[in-house]
Amino acid sequence: MHVLVVEDDELLGAGMRDALARWSHTCVWVRDGAAALAAAQDGAFDLLVLDLGLPKIDGLDVLKTLRRRKLGLPVLVVTARDALPQRIEGLDAGADDYLIKPFHLDELAARLRALHRRAHGLAEERVEAGALNLDLRTREANYAGRSLELSRTEFLLLRALAERAGRVVLRETLERAVYGDEGVESNALEVHVHALRRKLAPEAIRTVRGLGYLLAKES
Repeated sequence: MHVLVVEDDELLGAGMRDALARWSHTCVWVRDGAAALAAAQDGAFDLLVLDLGLPKIDGLDVLKTLRRRKLGLPVLVVTARDALPQRIEGLDAGADDYLIKPFHLDELAARLRALHRRAHGLAEERVEAGALNLDLRTREANYAGRSLELSRTEFLLLRALAERAGRVVLRETLERAVYGDEGVESNALEVHVHALRRKLAPEAIRTVRGLGYLLAKES
């Protein structure tokens, strides 16, 4: 998953960022409501973790603005505003789930997995695309009955392609899914795609010149 975290508390924000990295997700962390709206607008994220008490623009106003703009990005609200009317207000504004501070990072992980499954219509934590099967919890992968030995980067890249199987995935989308907001060498993506083709099949991942890559939906 590529997650946008909006949290102005430095300790909590850093904790969520580091935890997402340990769980093999990528993350962009911003600290105010204006930055949240700017980041969410590009549509590259799978989930949004949103604090409500933010500088510049309140988190609730961020949420309402995103929904007015018809952005269907799943939103997990994390907040200390635990009164029932405030929780109802957040859900009515378009939040998909609510997590009250303080919370355990394991609960955050479970909520994010559940939101991601619902957003992709997954009954369990697996992604299947033709002969490819990915277990998102254990990071096990197999193709045509063969177990694949994948690095973390290869798994993230293959997951981003598999979740959009049969569609062209823009290079920029794949880079964000794999590297988050870290810098990336110009040919790094091509190197990992080449490695994946050797492990799957040469025809499994197609290059769409000038745009990105496509994972065959049926194989």
